[in-house]
Amino acid sequence: MNAIYDVVIIGGGVSGMMAAISLAEKGRKVAVISKGDPVCCFSTGCIDVLADGDDPLKGIGSLPDNHPYHLVGEEAVAHSLELFRGIMSDGGMPYVGEVHANRKVLASLGRCKITCLVPETMAFSAFDPDEYLHVVSFYKMKDFYPQYITSRYANAGYSVFDAQVTTTAGIAEKFENRPFLETFISWLQGLDIPEGRIAIPAVLGRSLAGDVYHEISAGCGRKIFEIPTLPPSMPGLRLFDILKKALLQKGVNLYWGRGIYSVEKLGNQIEAVTLAGAGRATRVEGKAFILASGSFVSGGLHASMDAVTETVFDLPTYLPGGRETWFNDDFFAAGHEIEKAGVRVDSSFRPVDTKIENLYVCGSILAFSEVMKYRCGHGMAIATGVAAAEACGGPV
Repeated sequence: MNAIYDVVIIGGGVSGMMAAISLAEKGRKVAVISKGDPVCCFSTGCIDVLADGDDPLKGIGSLPDNHPYHLVGEEAVAHSLELFRGIMSDGGMPYVGEVHANRKVLASLGRCKITCLVPETMAFSAFDPDEYLHVVSFYKMKDFYPQYITSRYANAGYSVFDAQVTTTAGIAEKFENRPFLETFISWLQGLDIPEGRIAIPAVLGRSLAGDVYHEISAGCGRKIFEIPTLPPSMPGLRLFDILKKALLQKGVNLYWGRGIYSVEKLGNQIEAVTLAGAGRATRVEGKAFILASGSFVSGGLHASMDAVTETVFDLPTYLPGGRETWFNDDFFAAGHEIEKAGVRVDSSFRPVDTKIENLYVCGSILAFSEVMKYRCGHGMAIATGVAAAEACGGPV
């Protein structure tokens, strides 16, 4: 079974999906190939652009010259983020914040995380420590401990609701059940809570989270916000769900749960890829290809004892010195040299040191990204995904 596309995108994470949506909106015939659900499902759902400074876009100018953000440019980064916001709003989960302003959200262990754009359900997460904060938890809920939060804030308390289930996914499913939601709101109204804000772990539904959030807010008459939990993350799953739904609505073909078995080349062009799987092989032919397979965690890069390889096309990769230089003495310190590993590209997001002419690269597989050091994960994924789509298919 053969299929021919204008662009074939390998990788179903934020970068690959944003590239696909951008191209599909321009009328291109697009396919996305993914081995499975991407790393964004485990994320907080927040859009980190650049953590240093108050203005993340202005901070791009201070990054090293080889950072991928410089290939995109400040104006185009801002444009791509607005495209993302439009998609999420259409999908029922608006994102709040300004692209020129960082903000803080309260994380599950009580510390504040610096980010840029956040789901509407986290809009009130930035609060004055002198303001009273009441944390809602759930009986025997896994991976959420309100004491970690209340111990950091003297003016805080917590209450526990028994949802009869203990996982984030299980509780989120319960919240999309009308009797459960009404029971929870009634319980919340009956608590004797001082004036202040109410924080709830991020379990307020999956597909209906926006509606659930607004109904609880109206029911208790307070500013409430979700706290992102430890993975798996419901806000990350919501982000993924909305992007994937947008792909389907725009006619993008998805090959999900399928890895690449072989690659066909003709001269300086990639002609097709064959997908792994039981039964008859599936050959996916494209006029152009975008590699958005992610870094080490996603399997786009593989590290051996003394080398780093790109796992789909065997592209040349940049490697920052010998293995003895890859990690800091303090493993938990930001800025490990290995973060610089990846595929180097030119100004059109084509890989360098190869003669392939119809291949483009975006996302965390790009060399010099240093996502953990600069805390720019989803922001860079969005920006480079849209930029690669523009380079591949013309202005979007």
